[in-house]
Amino acid sequence: MERYTADQIQAITFEEHVRARPAMYFRVARESPELPTEILQQVVWDALHHRDGTHGQISVEIESDLAFSVEDDQRRTGDERGRPVPGFFGSLVDKERWAPAAAAVLSVRTVVEVRLNGRGFRQELAGAVSAGDWDEFATSKLRYTDHIPAGPVVLRPRRGHRLVIAPGGTARPGMRRESFAGDLLYS
Repeated sequence: MERYTADQIQAITFEEHVRARPAMYFRVARESPELPTEILQQVVWDALHHRDGTHGQISVEIESDLAFSVEDDQRRTGDERGRPVPGFFGSLVDKERWAPAAAAVLSVRTVVEVRLNGRGFRQELAGAVSAGDWDEFATSKLRYTDHIPAGPVVLRPRRGHRLVIAPGGTARPGMRRESFAGDLLYS
């Protein structure tokens, strides 16, 4: 049996790892035609299942075969100025949420919006890297108007298809919302 030495160990970044081994994050290889569906499923799963074991409300919009938006009600922590605490690579993607971060790595363009304490913050990413500073925008109270029970989520992208998943009842007043929209790089 061979022994490993420190010279044989190579440290790579999160981005390099996701690109080299997307199946570890999304269950299929990069060349698989199922990759966009698997990315969407993982982002949806992440949005539905909160860290505290509860389930949230989400809205998914499939804009085209390789573009989608996901909105959820996961709570974000703010700093002393009421701004979101920076996440992956200093972005608006929460450090606890690996699926949107990995999806961003495989995306050409990602827009992340976070609503926190009545304020909105938007950032565009190229891969998982910021394409600019956060922008603050005016926000209004958002409500879910369509509710369907969530079962096993099996999504196949179709042009113009909109899916709203709302397990666990109605929206809570003052609900914080996080939005993730990506245009997937797929070759």
